[in-house]
Amino acid sequence: MKGESLRNTFGQVLSQLVQQDSRVVALDGDLGNSTKLDHVLMVKESAFFQMGIAEQNMVGVAVGLAHVGVKPWVCSFATFLTKRAFDQIVVSVAQTNANVKLIGSYSGLLTSNTGKSHHSLEDLTMFSTIPNMSVIAPADAQELASAMKIMYETDGPMYLRVSRDETIPPFLGGEPFQLGKGRVLADGGPILVVSTGTMTYQVKLALEQLQTNMVTHLHMPSIKPFDTKLLLEHAALCTQVVTVEEHYIRGGLGGIVAEILSEQNPKYVTRIGVKDAFSGCGTDAELLEANGLSANCIAETIKKLLAK
Repeated sequence: MKGESLRNTFGQVLSQLVQQDSRVVALDGDLGNSTKLDHVLMVKESAFFQMGIAEQNMVGVAVGLAHVGVKPWVCSFATFLTKRAFDQIVVSVAQTNANVKLIGSYSGLLTSNTGKSHHSLEDLTMFSTIPNMSVIAPADAQELASAMKIMYETDGPMYLRVSRDETIPPFLGGEPFQLGKGRVLADGGPILVVSTGTMTYQVKLALEQLQTNMVTHLHMPSIKPFDTKLLLEHAALCTQVVTVEEHYIRGGLGGIVAEILSEQNPKYVTRIGVKDAFSGCGTDAELLEANGLSANCIAETIKKLLAK
């Protein structure tokens, strides 16, 4: 199956939104040709605001626009948007519950050899701690498009994690995204694998390699609100839990799952993700392999757990 670009889909869907609703505008941090926000510029120049490399100011302008009824979508590389403008996002966006949509493009490790300064590996942790903030990490282009529809229809601050990876085909079947809901992609046991974002496709490939019916696989595109009910229902039937994320293992999906289970149904949790170290430079495939996130590495980890 051919890969479908998430960033192209993002640009196309937002272009449709600005044409159907004059209140929707796009704010760009001088990266539109990479994030594909320039799709908006091509179809409706009046809805495109070039804010330059000044993320803090860009977020401040978005808050002002939101408070007079405009619907701003702010986009930059995830690592720049989340860390440089974090104070403005907490104080001005979240505390006022402003209707600002924040788009972290080039998220995680898979940034096509840009280098470690461009890797965003703590954004899920940072944004999950902010009151009023919803956090979404879709797995394929169709789910991203569906999530953007929900974001448009829902008032309040929301963060969307968009991967640069363009190799992922539409493998989820087009089921509509629901805020706060996870999905069961495989139902077996006694190993429960929980994944989010692009890593859900790597887990799917790993399970195809293993050809086992001994694993239940949950996809969690909604990091906040989180589908605690679905996690607990399936964790109760399993002996071990594995989390897989393209993010630091602390505070992200693995941290959320470990917190919920430790309080309500303690289980042994194996967290697969980037450990306590700065990432290196390399191709997407090299970085996945180096951090135990390739389908082969995930399959090996699951195989060892099944053998215990």
